[in-house]
Amino acid sequence: MNDLDELGNPGAWDSGPEQALSPVTADPAATEKSAGRGPSATRRGAADPVKALMHRHRELCERAVDPLEIAAGLEAHGLTDRTAARFRHRDVFSLAEEMFARVSRDGDGPRPATPDAPRVRAGRVLLTLLPGTLCAAAMTATHLTHGRSRLLAAVAGTLAVALALRAAAGRGPLSPSDRATPRRTATWVCWLLAYSLLGDGLLRSAVTGGPDGLPTGTANGPWPLTAAPVLALTLACAPAAWTAHLFTARARRKLEASRGLEDFAAAVRPLLLGTFALFLGALTALLTLCAAVLDEPAAYAEVLTLGALLFLARLLTTHGFTHAPAVVLAATAGVQAATLASVFASRLPGCGFLATPAETLVTTWGVGSVPTLACGAAALTLLIHATHKLTRASAHAPQGHAP
Repeated sequence: MNDLDELGNPGAWDSGPEQALSPVTADPAATEKSAGRGPSATRRGAADPVKALMHRHRELCERAVDPLEIAAGLEAHGLTDRTAARFRHRDVFSLAEEMFARVSRDGDGPRPATPDAPRVRAGRVLLTLLPGTLCAAAMTATHLTHGRSRLLAAVAGTLAVALALRAAAGRGPLSPSDRATPRRTATWVCWLLAYSLLGDGLLRSAVTGGPDGLPTGTANGPWPLTAAPVLALTLACAPAAWTAHLFTARARRKLEASRGLEDFAAAVRPLLLGTFALFLGALTALLTLCAAVLDEPAAYAEVLTLGALLFLARLLTTHGFTHAPAVVLAATAGVQAATLASVFASRLPGCGFLATPAETLVTTWGVGSVPTLACGAAALTLLIHATHKLTRASAHAPQGHAP
């Protein structure tokens, strides 16, 4: 239920003229002294609408460490700048300043210190470099071994990279605000990375009647592997963490400087798009380097769309929006799995038509068109969603109070 529906029309509660409210200074007592009245005379009339709003959001006001946190919480509950005007304030930020000052004035104990801006620690920087380092080591070991030793090296390398990715995603700028990433999201991410390694080779072999054997860990086997995309994506954990930290820090600075929700959204939107473009540029450079070192073709469209999808999904998750990334990642993995399944199911009697869509895509645009289209559509969906969610002040509240 909207706050105003319960509170009624605040403007109708005041029986007399009201003092023009301006942003509250750091010293509320000085403001009261200059106005020549005590705290009880701030508003006249039968009721105080701001006091009623404070009572409804008492927990938010008591735990807030600064007015910005109250503003973010009010916005998360549906209050806008237009709503704030009915409380005799020009925007939500001004209303939050008055609420924070009145809580600070009436409280018995000192206010907690304002949390510092997120900082980058050396240990976390090294942690983001670990997935790419282990992936490079695993691929080197796979290329230098043969037979059973190669299989053991591949299994050990896969487990090591998976654990490193989990550790990198659980700490620092890539960690979720509530410290609880849905397991299903991790499952879909693992599927997408596995498809970038094995999927193209399997689809190509399936369309031509194969595969005739298990993957051998080489690019020219019956089930070819494409190692450059996975290596580039694991190495991209470091620039992803750096750009995510950059976006969070800059957004909080703009939150402190903004004087309205619309102004904040207009300032953060180009910051979000610039951060997104910066990550894609770093991923492009890493992919070019990996393709040259491994002597593989650089599938730019396929890798960039997958990297964009994973980056946006993680950025939304770190700010508390977990539902949309989980749904979109699951849908993308489902499309890829259904494409592979349709090719194998077409070998059943009377089911040859099932492979027509996949064969058409592979023949026309190549095997990389399937993940490119699936990940590209998913990334575009999340980008639109992110421009709506991550430009809200409530998305940048201190950790633990994000909606």
